[in-house]
Amino acid sequence: MTATTETIINNSPLFELDARIRVSATPAQVYSVVSDLTRSKEWSPECQGGEWTEGAPSAVGSVFRGENLRSEDVVGWAPLVRGTWYTEARVVAAEPGRTFRWMMLTHAREDQESIWGFDVEDAGDGACWLVHHFRMGKATAGIHKIVADLDEDGRERFVTEWTEKLERDLDDTLARIKVVVENDAKI
Repeated sequence: MTATTETIINNSPLFELDARIRVSATPAQVYSVVSDLTRSKEWSPECQGGEWTEGAPSAVGSVFRGENLRSEDVVGWAPLVRGTWYTEARVVAAEPGRTFRWMMLTHAREDQESIWGFDVEDAGDGACWLVHHFRMGKATAGIHKIVADLDEDGRERFVTEWTEKLERDLDDTLARIKVVVENDAKI
């Protein structure tokens, strides 16, 4: 009998999502917040902030080390990292007032097809649209570790529930950024 290598984890892209929100601020005001990953604790469901470890803050090629916190109830049945954990990401696009994107790195600092980002679109009248997106082409090392001991039904369940979690995270992040940016704009 030949073992099959077909698995949902080999789909590419594995995840591809985006969400948008209208923010009563200029593209420059929004960009200044979303490109400052040290402020991510103000708007991210999991990232508690962190520090720039290489390069100039928010510049293409710079590396950010994020501190994250995940609760026990996030896809509670899956073998995920819980509590505090760290990630590193490299900025891959930084166009003030337009787009900011970062790629997640492996523990060995190798690129992964896991890119988060924000796009800002002028909406006129001093407002803009903020689009938050995430794309994972090939599964990351972390995803492979999570699903290693799951059967295919478990892998499919994980991808479904993780997609739902990501959708909530994108929406929650945008709602929080809107409040942060609009409060900053009032100052």
